[in-house]
Amino acid sequence: MNTKILLEEKDMPRKWYNIQADLASPLPPPLNPVTGQPAGPPDLSFFPMNLLEQEMTAERWIDIPDPVLEKLLIWRPTPLYRAVRLEKFLETPAHIYFKHEGMSPAGSHKPNTAVPQAYYNKIAGTKRLTTETGAGQWGAALAFACSQFGLELKVYMVRVSYNQKPYRRMMMETWGASCVPSPSPDTAAGRGFLAENPEHAGSLGIAISEAVEDAMESKDTKYSLGSVLNHVLMHQTVVGLEAQAQMAKAGEYPDVVIACVGGGSNFAGMTFPFVRDKMNGKSIRIIACEPTSCPTLTKGPYVYDFGDTVGKTPLMAMHSLGHAFMPAPIHAGGLRYHGMAPLVSKVLQDGLIEAKAFTQTQTFTAGVTFARTEGFIPAPETNHAIACMIDEAKRAKEEGKEKVILMNWSGHGLVDLASYDAFLSGNLEDIVLQDDEVQRLMKDLDKFPKP
Repeated sequence: MNTKILLEEKDMPRKWYNIQADLASPLPPPLNPVTGQPAGPPDLSFFPMNLLEQEMTAERWIDIPDPVLEKLLIWRPTPLYRAVRLEKFLETPAHIYFKHEGMSPAGSHKPNTAVPQAYYNKIAGTKRLTTETGAGQWGAALAFACSQFGLELKVYMVRVSYNQKPYRRMMMETWGASCVPSPSPDTAAGRGFLAENPEHAGSLGIAISEAVEDAMESKDTKYSLGSVLNHVLMHQTVVGLEAQAQMAKAGEYPDVVIACVGGGSNFAGMTFPFVRDKMNGKSIRIIACEPTSCPTLTKGPYVYDFGDTVGKTPLMAMHSLGHAFMPAPIHAGGLRYHGMAPLVSKVLQDGLIEAKAFTQTQTFTAGVTFARTEGFIPAPETNHAIACMIDEAKRAKEEGKEKVILMNWSGHGLVDLASYDAFLSGNLEDIVLQDDEVQRLMKDLDKFPKP
């Protein structure tokens, strides 16, 4: 039995899969918050037109340009591992597989969309990009991609993560980007939050507001987003498409597919090709794993809401905790977002996926178990998927069933070791967002249309 299932470079996907082509009903459009009408290119002028075309298309397969393929081949295809040591430790009859997306230069799945976004901006004439980042995975990935295509980049990094994860900032700077803590004094949005609280911990929503404001007010500058949007999720489907080919090579098909979920990019990238299989009759469970402190899918209603805190973006139909939600400073900074990708929200609404929430200690316990069996140290975000994977393997043992479990190992934790230190020292706090707080936050959304 091979524990690594590998593809050759010639076997890497040459097209991205767009799930919009296969939805039972169309995705509700983004709305202009003033007119309530569907948003058009003028409302999204901080993106280049070629990416807006990808955002709106219902074409099933989109060709990956050769210059993008050339960069993706630096690390793709990524290996699929059979977690035989974890299986033995758990004494489970389940066959556990994980797709290792920590192989990229930035150490996560994020370059899968950073590279095409940098390329499409470059050919559109963009000179400079702005973006936000939580834990720093996206900022590092886009810094890498911009260095490959000769673009300037400014990253607004959520302040709590900026302080917790200094090595990610150093990665960005090594690739030539500038990185500031958000809220920052560099934008009107940032200055407003700092006036309220000079030590504001920040949030992804605030950082998005700053990056969008910067892009709208700076010459030759566009904004780039690492999750949530349709084209971002589509770029990530190289993960699931490779995994399908690798599972076929292993002679198995998953009963359960699992990934962590914050804005939705790594989850969609792994699962959307399998969601298509499910829509075509395959019997498969697909599970999104999120924090109990930011339970967007498990507690957030399906509403129209802003993608940012200040209200600079169009309204999007999504599961949301409300754009005013300020998440707790957990170490899984990439999962601290008030909203969810409209496409992930839609497939949950359609009953094609399910969602589960986990506490910090549950996830780090799982991550340490994984590291002590399989060797790789996972990112705090990835630990949410591992916690669910271990639960499913234990369930297979209780049921006496030889289930096949596939998980997206979305990134390594080698620059997140301060969070492991906090866990191993007993200093992690479990935070559960209460239902009454969600209801309070929803009152701000009553004035918006309903999906």
